[in-house]
Amino acid sequence: MEVLNLVVFNNDPRTAQALAVSLSQHFRSVDLAKGYEEVRPAIRRNRADVLVLDMEASRSDEIERLHREFPSLRIVCTHRLADEQLWTEAMNHGAADVCEPRHDQVMNSVLREGMHAAA
Repeated sequence: MEVLNLVVFNNDPRTAQALAVSLSQHFRSVDLAKGYEEVRPAIRRNRADVLVLDMEASRSDEIERLHREFPSLRIVCTHRLADEQLWTEAMNHGAADVCEPRHDQVMNSVLREGMHAAA
């Protein structure tokens, strides 16, 4: 599997920190964007392959904008109440996956996206 650089943004600081710490054990670089305004600079600075993005703190048109601005970036969206409707909406805007902001679910999505990027 390819070594990935990640950026994590979650509006809840404790969730963001927990995700960043757990993901940093498995990936070369995990940068934590503390506010939505830090997401784009963090993607550029870290040459991120994957963005873990809190859907509750961003709009679906932002997903589409990020997807257009960074076409090779894989966007894994998180939402506490992820369901089929949210998944469909996010996917239609360019997300690669949607899952709950739990370590195991995010890890599975990131690993799956890493394999797609390497293929």
